[in-house]
Amino acid sequence: MTAARATFSLENRTALVTGANTGLGRAFAIALASAGADIVAVGRKPPTETAAAVAAAGRRLEYVAADLAEAAPKDIVATALEHFDAIDILVNNAGIIRRKDALEVDEHDWDQVVNVNLKAVFFLSQAVARQLVERRRPGKIINVASMLSFQGGVRVAAYTASKSGLAGLTRLLANEWAPHAINVNAIAPGYFVTDNTTALRADEKRNAEILARIPAGRWGEPEDLAGAAVFLASPASDYVNGVILPVDGGWLAR
Repeated sequence: MTAARATFSLENRTALVTGANTGLGRAFAIALASAGADIVAVGRKPPTETAAAVAAAGRRLEYVAADLAEAAPKDIVATALEHFDAIDILVNNAGIIRRKDALEVDEHDWDQVVNVNLKAVFFLSQAVARQLVERRRPGKIINVASMLSFQGGVRVAAYTASKSGLAGLTRLLANEWAPHAINVNAIAPGYFVTDNTTALRADEKRNAEILARIPAGRWGEPEDLAGAAVFLASPASDYVNGVILPVDGGWLAR
């Protein structure tokens, strides 16, 4: 193996990925496994297809059943540590969205979105960081931000608030945890083919408007995030801290 390839290797590392059973989370898990990491998949449903792909890459996957709106992050990490010696990489991928005019948003919708997209991210990151510090191990935390970490959007007040907050939280944790050799960064996907964007893609007018703004001329596919994920999870990014990396086909450039 050349030095360059070793830099991007995730061999002998374990990655915890939330929401790994579908969409972007599945792509993250498969990408990290393909680079050599074992996977802890956290979610409400067994990640059957993800597990098969991870096994095909020659890596191990353990499933931790948890609803991030309710489960205690420290319990999730404790369960993961029953299977592995440490969690080296955390990908905070799971997120939810509720589309309503701001005048119609109720407290229940607001709390659900913010609890999953922001509160759970912080406390899961804290739990992972604590076991890294205790073990004196370096680590990587990758948050999944959004175009709405940069922009306001419409009809997604709680989502925009949570993803804007996530960008700030990423920078804060990068500042505090860099001395512990824990890198905290974020990936901000543009418009991707996922369950969350089904309604947008089905709306002929809105779909055309979105594509007209993307220089790449297409919606992103989950696999388009693989390179960014492996980079931020690997030693190649050891001097990268507090970055919000857009993977958007050029959306923000236009």
